[in-house]
Amino acid sequence: MKLFITGIGTDVGKTVASAIVVEALEADYWKPIQAGDLDTSDTHKVKSRISNKKSQFHSNAYALNTPASPHYAASIDGVVIDLKNIKEPKTDNHLVIEGAGGILVPLNDSDCVVDLIQKDYKVIVVSRHYLGSINHTLLTVEGLQSRKISIAGIIFSGDENKATEEIILNKTGIKCIGRIDNEPYFDANVIGYYADKFRDNLLNL
Repeated sequence: MKLFITGIGTDVGKTVASAIVVEALEADYWKPIQAGDLDTSDTHKVKSRISNKKSQFHSNAYALNTPASPHYAASIDGVVIDLKNIKEPKTDNHLVIEGAGGILVPLNDSDCVVDLIQKDYKVIVVSRHYLGSINHTLLTVEGLQSRKISIAGIIFSGDENKATEEIILNKTGIKCIGRIDNEPYFDANVIGYYADKFRDNLLNL
């Protein structure tokens, strides 16, 4: 199973969600494009929170120096992101692929993050609760569906908001995999707790 983790924007909890999914499935992890924070990258963060010994962590196709939109970070580094150079790592294990920001974040003059999603990927949308998140979540879902990309499930991030969660689930018909509360910190123990909670729903995608 190949799971592509995307969000409704930046800083919504994709990396924490990715760590939970990786731990739940003892899956491999791959972040195709990392922009900035290369010494404390998302791959480093996920790896530091994983307890199982099976998961493998694959190298970025592009590791860019500036924490910015990938197209801009690439231009600063004097490169152009080319989808042909982004080759999925080979593995016999489950693979979790983490996107960058939301689905319409530009990679170059013509491609966006959504163009990284292959036909055999199952997409998980991470939605964090804030004023405007309903609109951003529904737009993300509509953007994926307009490209005939099916969504396997949604993970909510943040303390419970029944009104928000119910309207999103009712309007989209998407399965809820689970919700990640606002925890004081996320270490391997906390990630393991959520992995146990989410595992059955993930295996049934």
